[in-house]
Amino acid sequence: MVKGIKRAALYEVYRDAGICGAKGRDQRPGLDALLKDASRRKFDVVMAWAIDRLGRSPVDLLGTIQHLEAVGVDLYLDQQSIDTSTPAGKLLFQMTGAFAKFERSMIRQRVRAGLGVIKAKIERDGKFVSKAGKVRKRLGRPGAEADKLDRARQELAKGTGIIKTAKLTGLGTVHKLRREMGAA
Repeated sequence: MVKGIKRAALYEVYRDAGICGAKGRDQRPGLDALLKDASRRKFDVVMAWAIDRLGRSPVDLLGTIQHLEAVGVDLYLDQQSIDTSTPAGKLLFQMTGAFAKFERSMIRQRVRAGLGVIKAKIERDGKFVSKAGKVRKRLGRPGAEADKLDRARQELAKGTGIIKTAKLTGLGTVHKLRREMGAA
């Protein structure tokens, strides 16, 4: 008998046989059914052998845990001896969630810092050379906007209106481009 969990009937065994735990809920019908039944409060506790049985992707795993917490379903993990029906288990999970949130913030900060370095190099040198040797003159996919701009110039030169040109080329706006062409 699990400490903190009263003896109860087994509702159902959810399986994703042959499906990797790194896949998301949308690719794991057993996990999806478990979370839907949890939302319907068909049971009070999800019991798993180990945390990696719920998921291997930290993002998906955190989402699963947050979903269970939001619908008021406890979680018991045998190998990790975690039981969220106890105060200590809840504390451990809250700490885990706090660390995951902290890690996401750190990743976001590192990405922003990296983009700042790239922007500074582009402003200073006029280009940025990636580790793969790709030369970029601005952020985004190299050449992607250039094709759209060329097509927009052609459409505007033919007399196509600004709104229609924007829709045809997929550009958000072509007002500035039109002004530049008018000045030339």
